[in-house]
Amino acid sequence: MNRSAAEIVGEYGPFPGVDKVAGVTYDGQQVWIAAGDKLNAFDPASGETLRTIDVAADAGTAFDGQHLFQIAEERIQKIDPKTGRVLATIPAPGGGGDSGLTWAEGSLWVGQYRDRKIHQIDPATGAILRTIESNRFVTGVTWVDGELWHGTWEGEQSELRRIDPQSGKVLERLEMPPGIIVSGLESDGAEQFFCGGGTSGKVRAVRRPRRGAATRGGSVSSEDSTSE
Repeated sequence: MNRSAAEIVGEYGPFPGVDKVAGVTYDGQQVWIAAGDKLNAFDPASGETLRTIDVAADAGTAFDGQHLFQIAEERIQKIDPKTGRVLATIPAPGGGGDSGLTWAEGSLWVGQYRDRKIHQIDPATGAILRTIESNRFVTGVTWVDGELWHGTWEGEQSELRRIDPQSGKVLERLEMPPGIIVSGLESDGAEQFFCGGGTSGKVRAVRRPRRGAATRGGSVSSEDSTSE
């Protein structure tokens, strides 16, 4: 298992009116953050807030290439990012104990915080398709180039972990500095992760470890976009 210090290469926020960051996703141009009673989108080049959608946003956020998905207590909302309208809802597998959220392989992947699990679920029904066990609290989930990563947060220590998507075995650990927590995780599809900073109200960019000539783009195919 590879173990190293996370390399923080950028920091955004705190943002006006945002007390905490509870979820993060990236639509290819904007970073979206869940802030309790709204979703905010900011420009990762400038850090400027570009849009706000008034919607319950308690935990993980995801983008499938067309729609946003947002955990709101015991449900997951499907949202039209152009209008902000909630198009559909499905039950969240943790019934209110859910955390991270991402999109890959035509499915939603949901972190279950205190139960230390990651579920692959049907985005239309919420049915659980499979479950991966973790040995740490799961605070964010993302896929990139076929790699499954999740955030952890226990006490004042957080990590980004690459795990085997079949067995859950930890393959790599990036340790965040003490006191800097991860409350949401999203890949930009290339060289960076966006990490929610909880009650700091910040988002931090962490460099993704290089593994030779990795392919660019989504987590599994060109149709798949990742998210926290």
